[in-house]
Amino acid sequence: MDAIEAIFGLSPLFFVAAVGVTCVAGFVKGAVGFAMPMIMISLLGSFLPPDVALAALIGPTLMANLWQALRQGIGSALQSALRFRRFLLVGLVFLIGSAQLFRVLPAQVLFLLIGTPVVLFSIAQLLGWRPRFVGGIAEVILAAIAGFSGGLSGVWGPPTVAYLTAMDTPKTEHVRVQGVIYACGAVALLGAHIQSGVVRQETVPLMLVMLVPAAAGMWVGVRLHDRMDQERFRITTLFVLVLVGLNLIRRGFM
Repeated sequence: MDAIEAIFGLSPLFFVAAVGVTCVAGFVKGAVGFAMPMIMISLLGSFLPPDVALAALIGPTLMANLWQALRQGIGSALQSALRFRRFLLVGLVFLIGSAQLFRVLPAQVLFLLIGTPVVLFSIAQLLGWRPRFVGGIAEVILAAIAGFSGGLSGVWGPPTVAYLTAMDTPKTEHVRVQGVIYACGAVALLGAHIQSGVVRQETVPLMLVMLVPAAAGMWVGVRLHDRMDQERFRITTLFVLVLVGLNLIRRGFM
């Protein structure tokens, strides 16, 4: 028990809770292709300091997205990266820039910035909204929003999913493209937060150990994704995102 606190800086109860949250996030990621960082930052942020919660999700997010991007092979991943290169480049620029604001913004503002878009996006999707944005300007705007949000919180899923949905991207490529985009963003996020101080000697052990429950959860989620209707999982995930987003908004007003 004392070893856990000495190595990870967490009480045994918080450590077990972090493992459970990461496993669930990995499962959802494997099943529907996104939402891992949103679930982790929302739930881990309920009992961990914001910088520790963010550091804990960076390693698992990178691992999961590389897995997702390369599942059909590196050739398919490169084709997807080339097709969506503008979205990638704009998003990465905004991600790197906004990561440096993490230390400036108060925690309450950060929670509201993450939670509000998550809730609005999820409820709109549950009510049947299917965005149909087209054109280069829409792509640049959504990429900028995704990158800005990702740099601040590690969460850039909703704008990316909205864009891919608007482009009517086929299911297999939809998931693969998400992996490619998020993996590139996760690499940039890691580098940016090494510089910002979020990833440091005290937080690296927790980030690395969270790889194990993340991989276990994702393995189960991928198996389920291959067998079951994805629409059912999409709806379930959106309900979960509404709950975790509302929790973040609650923390933002506390």
